[in-house]
Amino acid sequence: MMLGGVAIWSLWWVWFAAALALGILEVIAPGFIFLGFAIGAALVGLLLLGPLAPGFAALLAIFAVLSLVAWLLLRRFFRAPGGDARRIKTDIND
Repeated sequence: MMLGGVAIWSLWWVWFAAALALGILEVIAPGFIFLGFAIGAALVGLLLLGPLAPGFAALLAIFAVLSLVAWLLLRRFFRAPGGDARRIKTDIND
């Protein structure tokens, strides 16, 4: 897809807009599912601010790797202690 003679996926602001949309989606559906993708898209946007101009396949690969790394870091630092969900066995009204 072209926008003014430039491929739309090579524009930095498109990646930042995608990061914003994914961040909003994470707020709506929390669970660190979309946040890794949002971080990956923001990092690709930062990468495109520089002189690099990779092709579509390379951008998707970079996005995938950065998103995976971001998701793994989020999982490592924000995981519940013990790795399991907290189970409540008593009612607050008892």
